[in-house]
Amino acid sequence: MTKSKKQPQGRVYLVGAGPGDPALITLRGLQLIEQADVIVYDYLVSSTLLHHAPPAAELIYVGKKAGRHTLSQEKINERLIEKAHAAGCVVRLKGGDPCVFGRGGEEALALSRAGIPFEIVPGITAGVAAGAYAGIPVTHRDFASDVAFITGQEDADRSGSSQIDWPALGAWQGTLVFFMGVKNLPIICQNLRQHGMPPDTPAALIRWATTPSQQTLVGSLADLPDLAKKHKLTPPAVIVIGRVVTLREQLNWFERRPLFGRRIVITRSRPQASDLRRRLEQLGAEVLECPTIKIEPPEDELEIHNAIVELRNYDWIVFTSVNGVEAFFRALDDLGLDARRFAHTGLCAIGPATADRLRRYGLVADLVPPRFVAEAIVETLDARDPLEGLNILLPRADIAPPRLPQMLRDRGAAVKEITAYRTVIDDSPKDEVLEAFRRDRVDWITFTSSSTVTNFLAQFDQILLSKEKCRIASIGPVTSTTIKQANLKVDLQADPYTIPGLVDAILAAETTPGEPPEGPQ
Repeated sequence: MTKSKKQPQGRVYLVGAGPGDPALITLRGLQLIEQADVIVYDYLVSSTLLHHAPPAAELIYVGKKAGRHTLSQEKINERLIEKAHAAGCVVRLKGGDPCVFGRGGEEALALSRAGIPFEIVPGITAGVAAGAYAGIPVTHRDFASDVAFITGQEDADRSGSSQIDWPALGAWQGTLVFFMGVKNLPIICQNLRQHGMPPDTPAALIRWATTPSQQTLVGSLADLPDLAKKHKLTPPAVIVIGRVVTLREQLNWFERRPLFGRRIVITRSRPQASDLRRRLEQLGAEVLECPTIKIEPPEDELEIHNAIVELRNYDWIVFTSVNGVEAFFRALDDLGLDARRFAHTGLCAIGPATADRLRRYGLVADLVPPRFVAEAIVETLDARDPLEGLNILLPRADIAPPRLPQMLRDRGAAVKEITAYRTVIDDSPKDEVLEAFRRDRVDWITFTSSSTVTNFLAQFDQILLSKEKCRIASIGPVTSTTIKQANLKVDLQADPYTIPGLVDAILAAETTPGEPPEGPQ
């Protein structure tokens, strides 16, 4: 008689995703997301965190909004147990901290009773982060030496049945933080006043805390409910009550950032978008990723492999993008070679980003033209080393324009163009971006190459860019020309033609009184 095989079993990780800002995830939490086989996630989890999941990971949404639950808590528990029995790494991703009004304790008990191994990974709770991002520290030795976290979802007007100690809270001298209390805000304030808390006690309501959509209302225990009704504030929100609220005027750092409240669409490929996104978010903008291009290897890599083998025959290799550098070194690695292959060839990098990428591979560009257009490249090369009779290798995209190689040939150079990578349309779903355009909630759209323009227009109706609010930011003259050829207006053009230059131009347009600067028309 054969023994039955033991059923495989995975492990469930109850991970706090933080209060909204994806940068507030813990290092342990991010590591687990990156190795997850299954991610079961909530409504308040930033979609940016899901981009870190492996491509093959199964993503299961179980979000709960007021009155609308995708799954009941019991069904969520069952789903976690079911996925754990299938083996692997199951990440239960919860907003804030899983054990601070996140029902993480209930899920852990269900797993324990089912014999499922689990781990709890704490997260930053909104009870602390909301106040910090609104300029309201929940403790301060001159204002509050204690803080209490309370659920705001209890039906607080049920006489005699409340589990909340309202007399103790009414006499509280520190800070009170209510979670999920927007619906019951009038009842909460009323109960506190009835149990002795002065009506002029400072109070604040913080909606979508730590995100670019954050809204903060400041009032008193007496008038905060009316303010919330007047401004139509809806969940999710945290209520902070106590004298620490008076510090907001001095400490409100987050909402004072220069691009706070601006919604900006970026169209670069997702792997390349990180630097632009980071710079814009540091200035307070809400960034929507709308990748229009994907970078893929050439269909036939023989050409780039041959060029590498024959590299010593070229006087110069001209890299016109970071993608070209990455593709070249990927092919170099495929052949088992390294940077010593460049010993006899000059290196020209178009722009500081391309030069920086070469530096990561231990190479310093011999030449970086002062402007990132074909004319400047040719003039700078010719001034350094007369082009007549030189052999130049040009690894580029499959759709690169012919202007640069033609100008080099006109000066007498022998130019070898090779396809180092292909630029194809990224047709991944972009529902969030489309909805923002339809509702005229996009302030800027950025284009960083001609292909981002062409591919965007191939996927979206051009009329979206004619919305009253939306303005177009271009990285440089070549991209601007493509935008204008589509009969669209260039509202600004970066100078210099770099990602930092593009961000600086947007910042100047948003912080300079009057009309935004216009690019060449």
